[in-house]
Amino acid sequence: MSAFSEGDLGVLGRVGVASNLTLVCEIDAPNPDGTPLRVVYKPVQGERPLWDFPDGTLAGREVASYLISQHLGWGVIPETILRDGPYGVGMVQRWVSSVDNHAELRHRRDLVDLCTPGDVPEGFCEVLRAYDGEGNEVSLIHADDPRLQRMAVLDVLLNNADRKGGHALEGVDGQVYGVDHGICLHSEPKLRTVLWGWAGTPVHESLIDDITTFATNLAGPVADSLAPHITDAEIDALSARTQALLADPVMPLPDSERPIPWPAF
Repeated sequence: MSAFSEGDLGVLGRVGVASNLTLVCEIDAPNPDGTPLRVVYKPVQGERPLWDFPDGTLAGREVASYLISQHLGWGVIPETILRDGPYGVGMVQRWVSSVDNHAELRHRRDLVDLCTPGDVPEGFCEVLRAYDGEGNEVSLIHADDPRLQRMAVLDVLLNNADRKGGHALEGVDGQVYGVDHGICLHSEPKLRTVLWGWAGTPVHESLIDDITTFATNLAGPVADSLAPHITDAEIDALSARTQALLADPVMPLPDSERPIPWPAF
């Protein structure tokens, strides 16, 4: 029996800024190094209804997104499962211990950040210019980082409708992780992301190799693993997006009236 999949979830608190009920929990069995096994738990009954996604499907979409990341061999999304908890069945995902870039003496930019227009730091891409809540003009920027670029490519395949800046985490282990994939994998185009800095640029050859292997397996073991979580039409749409990216391995350009989620963080 795995503690992650079967251990009792003790609720530590609620993430207040989340749209859906999101609880931080610890499992009653520690990690091998003795540290607490901390997870995020989103019960299905705490999901807010959406007009364009079927009710009660967000937890399954989180699991399906994780499985796709794993099938690609990218490890972008922390381990995510569907299991029972104190408020019923829901998504449970391993907690990411992230770097605090604003800690004393560190003063590094976050992976997705804001800066003064015209003052984009080296190694960052400017996405757009807008006004903050106080009426000051700011630039939305993100790191020109291959770890983050891989996440942006994954979002194209997932048809991620909600890649906010706060959903891209730099782990203390040096990896970059994506979280909050509940509104992914719709059969209709929904891509909304803050990671537009690579729009119109080629996808790296190493990622194309992984996507090619993924496409080969999609009709078999990949589809079988996704079937409990998303519909056949959504799996077909995933296949179509995968084939389209292989046929034209270039990052898409924004093509909707609302290409960036709001709020952006």
